[in-house]
Amino acid sequence: MSSLSLYGHPFSSYTWKALIPLYANDTAFEFRMVDDEHPEHAEVVQQASPQGKFPVLADGEVLIFEATSIIEYLAVHYPGPHMLIPSSPDAATAVRTLDRVFDNYVMNIMQNAVGEALRHPGAPDEAVLGEVRASLRRSYAWLEHWLEHYALRNEDRITLIECAAAPSLFYADWVEEITEDFPRLKAWRAHLNTLPPVARCIEDARPYRPYFPLGAPDRD
Repeated sequence: MSSLSLYGHPFSSYTWKALIPLYANDTAFEFRMVDDEHPEHAEVVQQASPQGKFPVLADGEVLIFEATSIIEYLAVHYPGPHMLIPSSPDAATAVRTLDRVFDNYVMNIMQNAVGEALRHPGAPDEAVLGEVRASLRRSYAWLEHWLEHYALRNEDRITLIECAAAPSLFYADWVEEITEDFPRLKAWRAHLNTLPPVARCIEDARPYRPYFPLGAPDRD
């Protein structure tokens, strides 16, 4: 039996980020749902990190929080056919940089809109939503240019970049649709969604779509 357990929720973008490398490398683990029906799981998460947020990876008695740190840990201790972090220091730096781009300039920006909708159900501040959408489009423009030079964009390889990009772009598109103004980014998001580990996350999260506070579109 594997000593690995992942605490999270199937609808959580950062849980997806940690699940994708586990699925991609066929790493044996137990998924432990964090919800009202499993208070013992929530207790582990509350104790693991400063703000009690998931995902949390447990490897025996070792607890790792933050999705990026989980992936770094998996890359070292549970390597598989997909090399999550390149062996070259310069290539690894580039991959880690893009990981931060997707977390900070896509995922976290998108979550500002979700937070606003949760704070003001049915009446979010349109000025706040407008700022979020404008910021996302600026990030989309940068990524559109970056994709012109990203050598792995048409391959099924999964690195830290894909682990960060897939959930970020999936949910960001729900807040500000990635239109034909960004053809490379739109096509790459569609490609990421077809990767088996990502598709599995999408399907496992499908029952929870009604909870998305801004309304989940039907296009995915």
